[in-house]
Amino acid sequence: MTDRKLSFKDMCARFDVTPRTLRYYEYIELLSPERDGRLRWYGPRETARMTLILRGRKFGFALEDIRQWLLIYEREGTDAQNRAWIAMADRQLRELTEQQRQITEALVELQALRDRTAAELAAQPDVAGA
Repeated sequence: MTDRKLSFKDMCARFDVTPRTLRYYEYIELLSPERDGRLRWYGPRETARMTLILRGRKFGFALEDIRQWLLIYEREGTDAQNRAWIAMADRQLRELTEQQRQITEALVELQALRDRTAAELAAQPDVAGA
């Protein structure tokens, strides 16, 4: 990782997030950039954290869960953080599996209803020319 610091604008561009998102992540203390007056500078620690935050969001974790997980590293170190990660991942895998089951069920039901409705329409006599 480079020691180069990113500006607010560069950070938004690098991670494809809006300024509002970046400011919110700072507000809820997920990120703590260096400040120089009104300017913000994001070093390697903040870019690494942002990578982890976005990965967590991709997997469906709540921001508060991500924040707590990041705090574990600061307070207890890597081993504790990795143990917490496994527990979080296990919970999320169960949740996503259940969501997948529900989506599959909804797809099957929707397809059946659509096909039944289409068949009923096809069986009706064409009354448009009457």
